[in-house]
Amino acid sequence: MPDNPAPMQLFRDWTGLPDEARGATVALGNFDGVHRGHAHLVRAAHAARPDLKLAVLTFEPHPRELFRPDDPPFRLTLSAERADALAALGVKLVYEVAFDEAFSHLTGERFIADVLQGGLGAAHLACGPDFAFGHRRGGGVALLAARAEALGMGLTIVPPLADAQGPLSSTRIRRVLQDGYPERATADLGRPWAIRGAVAHGDKRGRTIGYPTANVALGRHLEPARGVYAAVVRLAHGREHAGVANIGRRPTVSDGVESRLEVHLFDFDGDLYGQEISVALHAYLRAEQKFASFDALRGQIAADAEAARALLGAR
Repeated sequence: MPDNPAPMQLFRDWTGLPDEARGATVALGNFDGVHRGHAHLVRAAHAARPDLKLAVLTFEPHPRELFRPDDPPFRLTLSAERADALAALGVKLVYEVAFDEAFSHLTGERFIADVLQGGLGAAHLACGPDFAFGHRRGGGVALLAARAEALGMGLTIVPPLADAQGPLSSTRIRRVLQDGYPERATADLGRPWAIRGAVAHGDKRGRTIGYPTANVALGRHLEPARGVYAAVVRLAHGREHAGVANIGRRPTVSDGVESRLEVHLFDFDGDLYGQEISVALHAYLRAEQKFASFDALRGQIAADAEAARALLGAR
């Protein structure tokens, strides 16, 4: 491998691609979370045609966000976090197709002919056996196999990665996070689950009790179990700090209805406002609760911080 391999390229338009971004082997899917099952698919795509550039075609927003806009947020990874996770797998090209109303009406046949062959010039395709595409999910692997062969594109159908609990999936990871088991999510993802976002101004109440926090809106991310977590925060320049995070509605100090993420970084003194940070959840310490006083809250935060330090230090 070259000492400085070319960085991954992200394309948000499948039309008018430069020649060097065409002719790849392309793994197909939503890739929410980029978990170990997705890594299995990407590696199979590369193994099928190691002579070609490795690419992923995915969608933004997730189709479910278009068709069911009133659903609670459910995303494990948003665009930037997903792209970084794919790059870590060796993916060189990401085609992030804009999934809007017009695109959703594209038939399965047109998706194959116009997007995969005409737009991407894909030389080889890889997907799971349940990959569905086109208007009303009218296309599946049978159609893809028939049309790909006719159009001169190779195809690898990759069986899902499974363990004793069944197939590894984004749905399964969402469930364990909502149940308060981030360690299980880590095992399925191959890395701790993280929420990435810009630090916003809060009410600065944490400073008054000796635990200043960085506040990050959950936005379109899944809301995991409310409560306190041992966390590791990656700052914009790549440096990491251990910390203790709270996700929830802060019932002791607020009667708000919107949950948010607050994280206190250990041994850190700086201004993070406006910076993008990534907060990785390593362990669930306790559920959200309402305290009778600020003194009681302060005492519990001190205990939480001590528990998080011990846990993260042991790891």
